[in-house]
Amino acid sequence: MVRYGILGFGLHGWKRLVPAFAGSKNSKLTGIWRRNLDKAKANANDYGIETVFATAEELCASPQVDAVFVTSPDALHMRDSLLAMSHHKAVLCEKPLAMNAEEVEQMLAAAKQANVLFGVAQNFRYNRSVDLIREWVEAGRIGKPIFATSHFYFQSAESQRGWIYDPSLARGGPIGDVGIHCLDVLRYILQDDMTAVTTLAHRDAKSGGVEASAALSMDFRSGAIGSILVSFRSPYRSLVEIVGETGVIRSENGLTVTGMVDVQLLESGKVRDSKQVTNADGYCRMLDGFSDAIEGRGSYRAPGEDGLNNQRVLDAAYASWQSGRKETIS
Repeated sequence: MVRYGILGFGLHGWKRLVPAFAGSKNSKLTGIWRRNLDKAKANANDYGIETVFATAEELCASPQVDAVFVTSPDALHMRDSLLAMSHHKAVLCEKPLAMNAEEVEQMLAAAKQANVLFGVAQNFRYNRSVDLIREWVEAGRIGKPIFATSHFYFQSAESQRGWIYDPSLARGGPIGDVGIHCLDVLRYILQDDMTAVTTLAHRDAKSGGVEASAALSMDFRSGAIGSILVSFRSPYRSLVEIVGETGVIRSENGLTVTGMVDVQLLESGKVRDSKQVTNADGYCRMLDGFSDAIEGRGSYRAPGEDGLNNQRVLDAAYASWQSGRKETIS
């Protein structure tokens, strides 16, 4: 059983991760740290967490902790990950990994020097809907992919993460917050890399220094064209659609983690195959995937090295918004 400490425990911690640890087979949450110690103690009492650490250093140094899950705001990811790695702890870090690719490269170097596993919490790689879409594409059921699309919208006014509008803490608005999920899912499904990106985005009176909505188009190395739409202003929606030479795979709620999700294969506008799956155990599978990799049983689906690829796409997407031009991804 791999024992985890969470650095930066907050909304995501109690809403998603506490239930995920409860449902996992080889992962246990043993302690947390957050800047407000009183809130941390209240969280521990509410969710039955064994230990509240007074400092981040104390958590990372603790013999009760085998791996550190970094869930702090984006700008603190590098700082918190490097601290954990300095204590030779495996690190699973929320997405996006950092504020830019240069920071991710420092994190990768530190993980290599400490000889510890470093992964990014791209939990949708463990969604059964995404597994099925990838399986159908790989099996050639729609021929060669031509278009790959993902949409992710939600109304941020309902979010308790006030820092997502602060560009000193967040790597942008919905592009960095949920667009990183969309681009990762498309890369994972197609097993392909993006080579260039073009971004259109808009701020509004509420979004301050970050974007409120955005549209991205990407070139894939294979020749497929990707498109991503994200917003903080629309009711929740998560769509995944792959258009191929002979058919279409579509999942209207392909990235949702609650309820049942339909995955459809269409030919000439008619449904030829359809399966219903649940992604309710996606976070559990992610945690156990990382734990198993720590213990030498299999590999983790979202290693830090691959997170660097996503960060480079993200950096290029924001550069394109500023330049007004298509930007090549290094």
